[in-house]
Amino acid sequence: MHAPLKANVEPANAHGSPAAIASAGLIALAVAMGIGRFAFTPVMPMMETDAGLTLRAAGWLAAANYLGYFLGASCAARLSLVQAVRGGLLLIAVVTFAMGLAHVFALQLCLRLLAGVASAWVLVHVSAWTLGRLLDLRRADANGIVYAGVGVGVAAAGLVCMAAMQVQWNSDRTWQVFGVLTLLATLALWRSFRSGAAMQASFGASTRIHWNADKRRLMWCYGALGFGYIIPATYLPDMAHRYITDPLVFGLAWPVFGAASALSTWIAARWLAHVEDRKLWSICYLLMMAGVALPALWPTLTAILIAALLVGGTYMVVTMLGLREARRAAGAEATSFIAVMTAAFAIGQIVGPLVVNAVAHRPHGFAAALLGAAVVLLLAAVSLWRSLRNP
Repeated sequence: MHAPLKANVEPANAHGSPAAIASAGLIALAVAMGIGRFAFTPVMPMMETDAGLTLRAAGWLAAANYLGYFLGASCAARLSLVQAVRGGLLLIAVVTFAMGLAHVFALQLCLRLLAGVASAWVLVHVSAWTLGRLLDLRRADANGIVYAGVGVGVAAAGLVCMAAMQVQWNSDRTWQVFGVLTLLATLALWRSFRSGAAMQASFGASTRIHWNADKRRLMWCYGALGFGYIIPATYLPDMAHRYITDPLVFGLAWPVFGAASALSTWIAARWLAHVEDRKLWSICYLLMMAGVALPALWPTLTAILIAALLVGGTYMVVTMLGLREARRAAGAEATSFIAVMTAAFAIGQIVGPLVVNAVAHRPHGFAAALLGAAVVLLLAAVSLWRSLRNP
């Protein structure tokens, strides 16, 4: 989901308190992910109702955003901190507001792609900045607060959509509200990111990777995360909407997903630090697999809410564990290898919505896509567990 890099930057508040640094990172990630990446998920049922959006069209819009993320991550290292964070947040504000004005599908595809590009810029640079600053202050433990921002943003976006449906706003107005909220957050963060220094690391890895079986295993297991989590992460509220029309009920799926994500990183850092990384990674995949498969096997609102807890409560933990293992396995090649891991993840999450597009029109096609994602996660969990004895 992201690839932390070392950045040669010196923001104006580089010597600020750990709380100020972590808070700035949390808010930036909440906007980049909660709105730039995933606001489409809770808005989707509204677009289906008032704009006639089909499940296949929704899949294309989701895939466009995830493709944008891949492209943005690939070029993020060429930007300065100011260009990436200020520019990225402003771009998210503009294209999100424009989603409430655009009614041509091709234009909507372009807007969601640009939102994905901008969210990747923000995520990569904010990760680099916060990790570096907190490490300098010997408060690496505060990283859990920063990455909780992803879940906070997801939960907040879900609550905004629940409120919008209660007051009977349409999807256009909701997109516009998200655009305004992004602009306000950008203005609040403006002074936190002032350095014009360019990042010195690049996804175009100058260090050649010396491949072995373990690195290949880690790459495909991390790629499995992209495919495994993205289908429920894209369609949970839509699945819930099929069983109940009350937005106060079906709308809960996305805030639950976000809250579980926000709490999971803090819990893992505080109480599960003693568990071996690959063992915890494997266990997380088994829990995620259950969450992905449950709505297919037991298609009820209860199953969808449980899925939101299981998937939301594991995907950010897996992100941190995967990147930590990448650093351990690659050593001096870590930056290059993390770039490859990120690319594998991005490809997985692009493929997920396209698979749904291919099978959604068939009987039980959506359930088959969920079960396919569950099988991928199971295979990855087994591979990780076996590597504990055969690294």
